[in-house]
Amino acid sequence: MTTEPTARSRPREALGDPHLRRLVVGQGLAAVVDALFLVWLTLFVLELSEPGFATGLVLVAVALPRAALLLPAGVLVDRLGPARITAAAAWLRVAVLLALGLLVTLTSPSVTTVALLAGLLGAADAAYFPAALALLPAVVPTGKLARVNALVQGAESGGDLIGPAVAAGAIAAVGFEATLGVIAAMAALAAGVLSTLIRVVRRGDGARDDADPDAFGSEQLSSARALGAGLRYAWHEPLVRGMLAAIALINIAVVGPVLVGGAVLADQRLGGAGSLGVVLSGFGAGSLAGSLMAGWRPPARRGWTVVGGVAAIGAGVAGLAAVSHVITATAVVSLVGLGSAFLGVVVVATLQERVPNQLLGRMMSLIVLVTVAFDPFSYVLAGALLPYGTTTLFLVSGSTVLACAALVATSPAIRSLR
Repeated sequence: MTTEPTARSRPREALGDPHLRRLVVGQGLAAVVDALFLVWLTLFVLELSEPGFATGLVLVAVALPRAALLLPAGVLVDRLGPARITAAAAWLRVAVLLALGLLVTLTSPSVTTVALLAGLLGAADAAYFPAALALLPAVVPTGKLARVNALVQGAESGGDLIGPAVAAGAIAAVGFEATLGVIAAMAALAAGVLSTLIRVVRRGDGARDDADPDAFGSEQLSSARALGAGLRYAWHEPLVRGMLAAIALINIAVVGPVLVGGAVLADQRLGGAGSLGVVLSGFGAGSLAGSLMAGWRPPARRGWTVVGGVAAIGAGVAGLAAVSHVITATAVVSLVGLGSAFLGVVVVATLQERVPNQLLGRMMSLIVLVTVAFDPFSYVLAGALLPYGTTTLFLVSGSTVLACAALVATSPAIRSLR
């Protein structure tokens, strides 16, 4: 890339470069495909069998390979380059969707067959997610990273917000086969757009020299040693270590309590389990707003913005202890979604700017891993606290996140971020 980074881009300039437009369209479309397919997959498995074990089996089949392969995939991204891995993983996703489409159209696939294909899709996700995040700094000038991250994450939040209704409506109107065909076509379009960026990104373009390549990023290292070098960098770099720890703690303290505790709260205080959908829609709307806010006006004092984002999440979760009406609950959960998305854009953009180029794939794989790997622990936490009531569950979880905000504020590396 020859484009010079700017300190801050005006809104109308954010996508002035055609390469940036292709990046946002490709990754944004891929995020929408993810949201639509997850709903399609869940409903299709429910069609094949009774609710329960089968649905869990297929969803676990997606999650396990994704979590297990994320860190090795980060090494691969640093070795081969983010553009190549992004395109290859995107086309692998298309191939899996087409194979599943043929099976659904021509046969009556078993749950086991669907689970195996879902596992292959999880493996593709493990490569795609860190590669897509590492691709941004290779295409996007530094001054536009926050804005482009916001647009991509906004597409993801928008897909999560409207995906269930759109996918369910399409299935009801045209059936599972045609709906999956449309999803596969969208995935192919995303893969095609992202593939055009391979020629734009050249290995080593924009590399930063603020790390010793022999210590951290040398391609001469074996895969195991390269992975170890990345983990050592993350541990010894205070900024990276602090942000990874904060994200992990937030996920443990928030995901399970909001989903599990939210379902119980809806049933006990908000008029029935059906109100949970309204409340979770508030989270999606808040996430969309938070993503766009973070990109529209990137904060001048990022460190204190990170502290404030963590505190907003904690206050929102703790506030659920006192809600007794669906409107209030939706507003509070919207605050949690807004804080989470705003924080996500700021953290990812900050690491993309500051992590050495030769380590970026490994650091992005760690970001994705701590975002998804601790969900089971969060569900266990929620289950352990629920017998004491939803008030206790939300107060303990929210207080934990508020304590995390206080700890983040004591970190000079984070507090001094500009």
